Order: sequence, then C-alpha cells, then structure tokens
Amino acid sequence: MTSAPRLAYTVPLPDGSTLELGARPLVMGILNVTPDSFADANNRLTDVARAVDVALRMQAAGADIIDVGGESTRPGAEPVPADEELARVLPVLDALRGRLRIPVSIDTYKAVVARAGVTAGAAIVNDVSGGQDAGMARAVAETGAALVLMHARGSSRTMYAGAVYRDVLAEVTAELEASLRRATEAGVPLHRIIIDPGVGFAKQASHSYGVLAHLPELASALRRPVLVGPSRKSFLVDALAGRPATERDWGTAAAIAAAVLGGAHIVRVHAVAEMVQVVRVAEEIRRHHERAKG
Repeated sequence: MTSAPRLAYTVPLPDGSTLELGARPLVMGILNVTPDSFADANNRLTDVARAVDVALRMQAAGADIIDVGGESTRPGAEPVPADEELARVLPVLDALRGRLRIPVSIDTYKAVVARAGVTAGAAIVNDVSGGQDAGMARAVAETGAALVLMHARGSSRTMYAGAVYRDVLAEVTAELEASLRRATEAGVPLHRIIIDPGVGFAKQASHSYGVLAHLPELASALRRPVLVGPSRKSFLVDALAGRPATERDWGTAAAIAAAVLGGAHIVRVHAVAEMVQVVRVAEEIRRHHERAKG
C-alpha cells in the first residue's frame, strides 16, 4: 500500500454545525475517565478538573475531536453499570460545555449513556459494539448525533473467542454493512454514520494488520468515512518486543501513518501532540503521491 484517495463527506452535528471529512485526516484525542484504562495507567483521569485540563491541552495540541469514555473496553474488562458510567462521564461533559471549540464524542455502547451524553453536550456517539444495544440507533436518531459504528464481536470479556476469520476483510466489511443497515432502518441517516474497522477488537494481530493494509478496499465497499484507532493496542506487542501500552507510541505512529496513507478520515490517539505531527507528515506524502498519479 502506497496511498489511497480519500472521499469527502459532510457529517451533520446536533448543534447545526458539520464535521467536514476528507480535506485532511482529523485527530480524535482519547479522554478516558476511568480508573482502569489499559493505556493510561499513569494518567487516569478520574478528577473532573484534571480531565478538563487534559482536554483543553489536547485541543491546543491540534486535536479535532475529544472522545470521552467512562468504561474500559480492553480485552477481559468487566462491564460497568450504566449509572456508574454516567457518574464518570456526565460531570466531565458538563464541565467541557462551552470550553472547547471542537466537537466532543461519547465513547459508549449503551443507549442510555449515549442519549444522556448528547444531552450533556456530546455531538458524536462512538459505539464500539457496532450497535449491539438495540436501543442505540434509536437514541442516536432521536438526538441528531453523528454515529461511529465499530466492528466488534462479543463483549470485552469474550472478544477473542470471535477472532476467527477465513477472510478478515470480507467478513469485517459484511458485518459493518449489517451494522449500517440496522442503524439506518432504526432511523439514523446514512450521512451521519462513520465506520471503524475495529483494529484490536475481536481480532488477532494478523487480522488487525490485515485490516490496516486494506483500508482502501473497506472504504470503497462501504462508501462511508473511516475512523481508525490503533493507539497503544495489543496487536503492536509482538512487533514491539512486548513493550507495555505506555511505551507503544512509536509503534502507534507507524500504524497511524499507514492509516493516513490508506485514506482514513479520522485517527483516534492517546498522544495527541506527537500523532498530530505524524498525521501531517503522512498526509503530505499521501497528497504528493495522489498528485503524481493525477
């Protein structure tokens, strides 16, 4: 893979603004307000004021979206009750309202959390289950939020049991098509939906690398903007000689560069300042290659 074209999309947001996707890759900064984040063991943001400060610093470093999550979805993680998840995210969303110039997304697979999160100011729902909660699409449709549908199988506790593929690209594409169909049938307009192939979710390392290598085919088949989130994930471990999550940013940078060259519209990252630089350089390479082809 050298580079791939990136189609332009306009995604409406609840406040009447739009998310313009295609001119350049956007950077989504991860704001985990959980006590057990796998990738932020030394920087767990359970204090509202500290979380707001980190979000503001991410914006200053070049983030285009802040993704607020109140439940860890690392492999093996125990589910968190909705009321506990709400207690973690709502104070942060409330505190961020009016403080940011960029949109906020709520990272959840629960419809009740999504609905409350949008009411509290989130403009995007980032559903890592691909719509497994039957009420999620209805909640998104009624709030007018944009929706990220990620490919996944099972829950955090069981995802690796489903990491069996004959053709990972074909199966991920087909399952995302099914998620898109369920969402649109429940009332979410197609133009509000972004897809995520779910790097690291219900996939062995070879499957995640395969998805990254074939992003152009995935985007072409589904005709929706693509979000990619490889940041610090376990599929990088073998290539990085077993380094822990907090020491995987160089490997993450390579995966982010590949995603940009593959035509990703949004990349989701922990280390915003560093990955903004990676995105900008990779995008210049992609643009030069596209100009040369044209």
